[in-house]
Amino acid sequence: VHIVTWNVGSAVPPDDIASLFGPNVSEGTVDMFVIGLQEVNSMINKRLKDVLFSDQWSELCMDALSPSGYVLVASQRMQGVLLLVFSKFCHLPFLRGVQTQSTRTGLGGYWGNKGGVSARMTVFGHPVCFLNCHLPAHMRNLEQRMEDFESILQQQQFDGGAATGVLDHDVVFWFGDLNFRIEDYDIHVVKCAIDSNKLPLLWERDQLNMAKLTESILEGFNEGQLSFPPTYKFDVGTHTYDTSAKKRKPAWTDRILWRLRRTGSPVPTHNAALQRGLTSWLGGATKVTQRLYRSHMGYTISDHKPVSALFSLHFPFRVDTPLVELQVNKEWYKVPDATVRFTVASTYPRSSWDWIAIYRVGFRHHKDYQAYTWAKGEPAAQVTFSEEDLPREDCEYILGYYSNNLNSIVGLSAP
Repeated sequence: VHIVTWNVGSAVPPDDIASLFGPNVSEGTVDMFVIGLQEVNSMINKRLKDVLFSDQWSELCMDALSPSGYVLVASQRMQGVLLLVFSKFCHLPFLRGVQTQSTRTGLGGYWGNKGGVSARMTVFGHPVCFLNCHLPAHMRNLEQRMEDFESILQQQQFDGGAATGVLDHDVVFWFGDLNFRIEDYDIHVVKCAIDSNKLPLLWERDQLNMAKLTESILEGFNEGQLSFPPTYKFDVGTHTYDTSAKKRKPAWTDRILWRLRRTGSPVPTHNAALQRGLTSWLGGATKVTQRLYRSHMGYTISDHKPVSALFSLHFPFRVDTPLVELQVNKEWYKVPDATVRFTVASTYPRSSWDWIAIYRVGFRHHKDYQAYTWAKGEPAAQVTFSEEDLPREDCEYILGYYSNNLNSIVGLSAP
């Protein structure tokens, strides 16, 4: 899972953001990309255009990722706060129960310039939640940041399943412009420490690092080492820290953390060996390993630099049987070939609003289809596309079964 966070400062997107996703996007070694943006331009006329089309940032991310087979699974926007979750198309049937939430905390909860947006889903049977936040600014507002984070966690509730709150998920990724600052040192000391690469000196006075020791709400949240210089605040268009009259102190405002849900209570000693044996037999617990945590200093459109992190998730088991199996002819030459047979798992909650669509390989999201037909019929059933629905171009297509109840594609054919 590759996560990017960036406060884009209302800027127009740059032409190329490929380097944010690492060097090997086309190799497909990453399974999911998650992008959290803050301060996306949300002027009224801009928002009207974004309602009619999709916004420029989403389009840019789809342009960068869909040619390599990544599909937009979830997106949630609250004014300037935007969250996008992409997955390799072959994993789509195993990302289920996709839900999104947003919580406004600006102007006492009335304004969405600050707050949090989230997307949750079960990934191969394990509940995972991605939470992108923009917390209050300024050195003095540490307490307000903690209060806002707590109210975001309290207010975000999801339907059904065991994981109704954010922290009920097996894995939570929390990222964004969290706005924590460096205390005590003045701007000269901070800049000197950066210039002489004495970053550990600054870690000790980083508000988030200090708060993790005292705030119970942060218990269990982990973060990799901040081995890159503070990503805020730069003069726009440069690599120079703030030279304006305000002279804001550099800070690590842009962060990516993760948390594993604690499972069960401590086991009595005489059962410890049994517990260990059971755990290893079941394949162990869910594990998260951070592979990379870095900033992208080359971008200058904003007063923040983007930050990205790469994680490996290891699950003790995988739910990887599709809920719907599709059988189709490999080649379609004439109309009767365009028949799709489908079998539905007994546990699957079908809806009369489910549909089967023809997608081009490299499609962008579940509505980016060439044609669709309603998935009517009994558990083992078939549908045939009409002649006018059939694509005319000679290229590779794929069929997907979209579940109205689960908000996701639950069955795919081979290309």
